[in-house]
Amino acid sequence: MTLLASSVLAWADDVMVSSPDSRLQVTVAVEGGRASYSATLDGRQVIAKSALGLTTQLSDFTQGLTLKDSKTEPVEAHYDMHGTKAAHADYAANRLTLNLKNKDEWGLSIVFQVSNNDIAFRYELPRHKLNGKEYKRALILSEASSFNFPDGTTTFISPQIGPETGWEQTKPSYEEVYSADAPMATPSQYGHGYVFPALFHLPDGWALVSETGVSSAYCGSHLSDYQAGSGYTIAFPDKGENNGFGSEYAGIPLPGVTPWRTITVGTTLKPLVETTISYDLVEPLYAPSTDYQPGRYTWSWLIWQDRSINYDDQVRFIDLAAEMGFEYCLVDNFWDTQIGRDRIEELSKYAQAKGVHLLLWYNSNGYWNDAPQGPRNCMHTAIAREREMKWLQSIGVKGIKVDFFGGDKQETMRLYEDILSDANRYGLQVVFHGCTVPRGWERMYPNFVASEAVLASENVYFTESAAERQAFDLTLHPFCRNATASVDWGGVIMNKYLSKDNKSRHSRKTTDAFELASGITNQTSVQCIAMQPNNLSELPQFELDFLRGLPTTWDETEFIDGYPGKYVVLARRHGSKWYVAGLSAGAEPLTLTLSLPMLAGETVSMISDNKKGEPQLTSLKIDKTGKAKVTLQPNGGIVIY
Repeated sequence: MTLLASSVLAWADDVMVSSPDSRLQVTVAVEGGRASYSATLDGRQVIAKSALGLTTQLSDFTQGLTLKDSKTEPVEAHYDMHGTKAAHADYAANRLTLNLKNKDEWGLSIVFQVSNNDIAFRYELPRHKLNGKEYKRALILSEASSFNFPDGTTTFISPQIGPETGWEQTKPSYEEVYSADAPMATPSQYGHGYVFPALFHLPDGWALVSETGVSSAYCGSHLSDYQAGSGYTIAFPDKGENNGFGSEYAGIPLPGVTPWRTITVGTTLKPLVETTISYDLVEPLYAPSTDYQPGRYTWSWLIWQDRSINYDDQVRFIDLAAEMGFEYCLVDNFWDTQIGRDRIEELSKYAQAKGVHLLLWYNSNGYWNDAPQGPRNCMHTAIAREREMKWLQSIGVKGIKVDFFGGDKQETMRLYEDILSDANRYGLQVVFHGCTVPRGWERMYPNFVASEAVLASENVYFTESAAERQAFDLTLHPFCRNATASVDWGGVIMNKYLSKDNKSRHSRKTTDAFELASGITNQTSVQCIAMQPNNLSELPQFELDFLRGLPTTWDETEFIDGYPGKYVVLARRHGSKWYVAGLSAGAEPLTLTLSLPMLAGETVSMISDNKKGEPQLTSLKIDKTGKAKVTLQPNGGIVIY
């Protein structure tokens, strides 16, 4: 990030900073010894007066504050990315730094960066000398930072669940159900507030709240329950997370900084879907050890479950990947006992001979969960990781999926970072499951692929109610969860029924076209195509051909149309080719006139559903102005390419 210039110091107690286009304005006030901020977009309030400040074991920075001085300066960054919604980003913002002191004469700086449609802020603590002693570290006990939206705002947010809950005490894991246009005053389901990211429908627009830049140097945070007049406040992890091990506070050296709190606002949903703010504010923490390859993977476990983790069944899914031209095959839990390490080496050699590489599942293990799945005791210490990852590299494995983490404490964030850093030395990409949401990690850690952190596809298998919610979930995540970070939803599901014989158990509630489109709307650079061997003979040839050519990396993303939980249409560019994907969660057909200037005047292919919900391949003529009329069937989809 490059500093361009510096303005003169400002001395007022109210200081304003604007976005480069001047549409978004943030005002920071210090009055009555307390700091706060508010914001307008196009002159309309998007954030009401919201608190600032934090409390440490050294001193209280929430009251008794006075403004010493402030400085405003433009900043910019230009960077390329691997495996996110855009291959290149140009970030321009105005930075406001406010230097304050409290009644004890301790200093605190609050830094705001305001770009077009994005607000970010964090705290900076200097060293402090008192009675001849220099204080070189701080324990952050709490943040007063709040997000207070105008009356009438509704929410699309997911509740934080308490520690030591869920299956084998593996929660919290960001897998709870999202609200849909719920009032802000609705209490959270479990009394622990709400997870990031959080989407809000304002009276005059939209806001998406999250955080970025969380590493081993801080804990992950979430939002408190709503309090009238003050909004949602930053909340730290519950003391019981990680099975009670590690502090719920954050320890930082001095001088030190907190992570960035981010707010993306817009009069429409477009800037929220297209934002890159999660990556604009962070830098890579290490260089990639190799050229990590994107791709698609097959996965037996989703429908064939634990019994499929045997040598012969995995050969079938490797053969499936090879037949489809997919790059990877994921071997899930219990491979260490049901296949064995010697035979996994054989399996890896077999896969490589077919042009496929293995990804292997691991339990994060240690003290923080009771999950019995193995391999265990391989990822919880540096010594264990060194031994395991060296072996993985030697047999040609290209990635790992690590599952079951214990919350958001700094201790847990350190484990995520250690796994990623160690894996990079051995050329391993990493996917996390049963885990927290990523916070800028795709840029910070070059071998990080994605995290689950949603009520993902396995639940579609487990319960019919989750299958019925799938269309809602996948039309919500492009505006919320997937807008801030890559998501391993875990499967473009092509079986009609959630069973090995494709005849029993409950049915999938979405159409084939919906599933194909979800491979584009769900963004991750290593994408699961949850085909089964039977699909090779059951699916129409045009569906197989589309899946064989489906990209997983994107140079550009544009929001076309949609409403969270109802429908979404996105356009993504891979190289010179545009793909347009639409999903509908409605119970009735939805006819839309799409604006697709990137395809103006072209005749393109379209996969959609007929009135019976059956897949069809047709041609679509885009007029010279880029307009095209399409119809999405109930729980259906379209792909234009």
